[in-house]
Amino acid sequence: MVFYRNDDDQNGDADEATPAGRVVPMLPLRDIVVFPHMVVPLFVGRAKSIHALEEAVAGSRELLLSAQKQAGDDDPGPEDIYEIGTLGAIIQLLRLPDGTVKVLVEGKSRARIRSFGSEDPCFRCEIEELPDLDEGSVESEALVRTIHSTFENYVKLNKKVPPELLNTVSSIQSPGKLADTIVAHLNLKLEERQQLLEIISPVKRLEEVFSRMQAEIEVLEVERKIRGRVKKQMERSQKEYYLNEQMRAIQKELGDRDEFKNEVSELEDQLKAKKMPDEPRERTEKEIRKLKMMSPMSAEATVVRNYVDWMLGLPWDEVKDETGDIVEAEQILEDDHYGLEKPKERILEYLAVQTLVEKMKGPILCFVGPPGVGKTSLGRSIAHATGRDFVRISLGGVRDEAEIRGHRRTYIGALPGKVIQSLKKAGTSNPVFLLDEVDKMSMDFRGDPSAALLEVLDPEQNHTFNDHYLDLDYDLSRVMFVCTANVLQNIPRPLQDRMEIIQIPGYIESEKLQIAKKHLVAKVLEANGLSEERIVFTDAAILEVIRYFTRESGVRNLERELASICRKVAREVVKAGEDAGLTRVTPKLVKKFLGVQRFRFGKTEEEDRIGVCTGLAYTEVGGELLQTEVSVTAGKGKIQMTGRLGEVMQESANAAMSYVRSRAKQLGLTKDFYSKVDLHIHVPEGATPKDGPSAGITLATAIASALTRVPVRSNVAMTGEITLRGRVLPIGGLKEKMIAALRGGVDTVLIPKDNEKDLKDLPPIIKKNLKIVMVEQMDEVLSEALAVSDPHSFLRDGFHEIDDIYEFPLGRPPAAPDLHPSGVN
Repeated sequence: MVFYRNDDDQNGDADEATPAGRVVPMLPLRDIVVFPHMVVPLFVGRAKSIHALEEAVAGSRELLLSAQKQAGDDDPGPEDIYEIGTLGAIIQLLRLPDGTVKVLVEGKSRARIRSFGSEDPCFRCEIEELPDLDEGSVESEALVRTIHSTFENYVKLNKKVPPELLNTVSSIQSPGKLADTIVAHLNLKLEERQQLLEIISPVKRLEEVFSRMQAEIEVLEVERKIRGRVKKQMERSQKEYYLNEQMRAIQKELGDRDEFKNEVSELEDQLKAKKMPDEPRERTEKEIRKLKMMSPMSAEATVVRNYVDWMLGLPWDEVKDETGDIVEAEQILEDDHYGLEKPKERILEYLAVQTLVEKMKGPILCFVGPPGVGKTSLGRSIAHATGRDFVRISLGGVRDEAEIRGHRRTYIGALPGKVIQSLKKAGTSNPVFLLDEVDKMSMDFRGDPSAALLEVLDPEQNHTFNDHYLDLDYDLSRVMFVCTANVLQNIPRPLQDRMEIIQIPGYIESEKLQIAKKHLVAKVLEANGLSEERIVFTDAAILEVIRYFTRESGVRNLERELASICRKVAREVVKAGEDAGLTRVTPKLVKKFLGVQRFRFGKTEEEDRIGVCTGLAYTEVGGELLQTEVSVTAGKGKIQMTGRLGEVMQESANAAMSYVRSRAKQLGLTKDFYSKVDLHIHVPEGATPKDGPSAGITLATAIASALTRVPVRSNVAMTGEITLRGRVLPIGGLKEKMIAALRGGVDTVLIPKDNEKDLKDLPPIIKKNLKIVMVEQMDEVLSEALAVSDPHSFLRDGFHEIDDIYEFPLGRPPAAPDLHPSGVN
């Protein structure tokens, strides 16, 4: 903002002439020329300029204000500054928090630079003041009056000039001051303003200002004419638009169908260019003919139009060429995933057969395994390796059969099912189609979606898949279906029968380490804006996270914990700025970043305990250690089971008890011992439901230990189903259970003899670090599991040192019996 002062407002000192040859500090100006009688605020940030202000304030408060020739020059020299400037006085000075200075200066008079003095710490120059010449004459008075009237016209045209300024200008009679006042409000360049500043004669200066103002008035008048013409044109355009809209509405009321006919014609052209079988083509032609005879405003026309769009949008015969390079496909699978040998082998077999056979039905695979082992991402890798497109639908929570088969067109808002929708999205008829979480489907009164999948996933039927919306057969035989599930038991048996089941077990510790080094570390570094120059994970640090901060079959939590470490390192990098160096993540640093260890790595129990046995269980998230506790108290033969045991597991407990009763003599128990005691069987983590027959030998061992008072070895874990005769039957999920045993620090694992065939699928590290004992009879289990001095003669000789709790006389309570097994509270 620019202010002006009347001569009456200036102090007496300002009217005194500056002596010739006086040295004053100089302030270079950028993009501005200060005229005499001008009061203007300036923001000063350069060091030399601030020193000039400080020197002026310390002295007479006067300094020379001269514009520099190049505004972008941060350090101008004497040759870069105009010779003529304005001698000004500092009115007010304010220092701002950012180090800059805001100063209010008033122009006094013109001055010429005679010579420059020192340039450090600021410009000092010797100046010569150039006062206005007194040219009072009739000509100058006439010029002043002309300027007054012209400026009044200029203010009316230029809305940027405040009207209040007109009164100030009208009161000025001095030609020089009038010219300096008006020039600030003209649209002039820096060079033009400097030229006006350098005109010493007031009359000549006023004539020049009058000439520039006249030119500006002409431009403003042309702008006003253009604005008026554009306004009239806009009003005319709006009127024409309004009339056209009215005409269009009238034509619609009169039945103008030209636009609708054009749309139908476009559909016919698309149908001619579309590759599709004869039956869908005939149906589409029939629907288009029906559409021609309908009113475009009818609801039925919209339904038919949507149907035709779906028919034309589906990839009936669009097939994407597959890659035939098995070596390249194998390399892609190896780069994307570590391990997973069976799925990779099956995909490469398919590609090999595809190369030899001209047309082959797409395989239907089902990957079953715990969360986080790479089932879904493996589907994407298959598409990448085969060169096909990839589509995915999640079936978790789907309970409506129409989600698979679609709705019939009689319903409002009907659409095809997710299968047809996904194929349209893929754009080809042979994509890799991932059906995720196929075991999470449910059913209600609207139907069973798993039953609808029977046709989709049957190679003998899916070439004629019939969607309710299309009401036509669609060939799905070229689609490669890949399903994923966590638990096989939740998939209906007929659906299992149509798929090739491939079990994907959980990862062992060494596999997780390799996955983290090859894939996860690079992924989390990129996600958190870090590079290997900023952070490096040691193998020991990754193992620290795997052992003490995660307990899973997959690697999702491992990725989260590594990402958590990266976020903390990123924060330190931002704090340190350019001084940030390389952070080497060690186990000590892991504890600092992630806090207290969440899991215990090592032995399941620190010492052998009576009535406590370690079993192995298979859950949705992989294998787990299952501690089983049995407590014996005086009673009448009651068996209490807690820990949310399922029906099958309760029956296993009863079968285990029946076995112990049948072996009472060999165990050194009285024939009627069961009628004098109560058993309490408990499996910890009571909030988690547990079921299945594989805990049979674990329950029998815990019961035998509690009754005979012989502790169970803490380094032994077991799994197997028990019969009444003591036979040990095979179980499932062996690899996952063995991984859990290795992860839990168990040394010896007892498994059924019939599961010996499954040992070939175990990783070598498991066979190396675990002692695997195969058993056929429960007697062998007790010999291996119970901590006795001579296991081979234990059951043959019997164990006759039985606690008095089993032999008190009937009718008399025991004297302070031990109600709990040793070590179980």
